[in-house]
Amino acid sequence: MAIFDVMFFLLFFAFFATALVVILVTVVRSVGERRQNNRAPVLDVEAAVVAKRQDFSTYLHDMGGAIHHTTGTCYYVTFQFHSNDRLDLSVSGEQYGLLSEGDLGTLTFQGTRFLGFQRV
Repeated sequence: MAIFDVMFFLLFFAFFATALVVILVTVVRSVGERRQNNRAPVLDVEAAVVAKRQDFSTYLHDMGGAIHHTTGTCYYVTFQFHSNDRLDLSVSGEQYGLLSEGDLGTLTFQGTRFLGFQRV
């Protein structure tokens, strides 16, 4: 019986440690990206909207025997500059709806943070 107790403890600890490491790495990366964006200059660059995409996610939660669905959508827009360089930025759903592929204008961004797009 003692061997099963030790194995259960080791598996439980390994699962808990793995989950903790994943959470910590995610938080550290998020803080690092935020800090890097805050240090980056705000740029206004002529650009064109060349692509739009959406990522859908679904989460299932067991709420005391009742399954609860949570869904989410992330919106991304790819901008192309005169140098043919491209930049893929996360945007809000509202901004996503206002932009169309082929739009030309001035993109304002800071690092990987979308700040705005003004059509010409």
